[in-house]
Amino acid sequence: MKLVQIMVHFEYTEDIEEILDQHGKLHFVRYPMMESRDIEGKHFGSQIFPGNVTVYQAQVEDENLDGLLYELRAFREQKTAYQHLQALVLPIERAL
Repeated sequence: MKLVQIMVHFEYTEDIEEILDQHGKLHFVRYPMMESRDIEGKHFGSQIFPGNVTVYQAQVEDENLDGLLYELRAFREQKTAYQHLQALVLPIERAL
């Protein structure tokens, strides 16, 4: 099992949640409206640095990981506006 962390501009949260739903990830943690900096600059939710990022964390079984990453990559490649999406795969050593 892995922990997948997804960072995306907040306006695309519904798209990401749809992808997670398609891969059976009905349980996830969402951190909305986070401040960040990415390839487009700072996103601090202010007039000077507009925008925010939403961070998702979901436990994903090893056999479902490739399909989820494929869908996230396909989403990112659809439009230039989606290029900021990042997904990290972290090992889970133990879980309850």
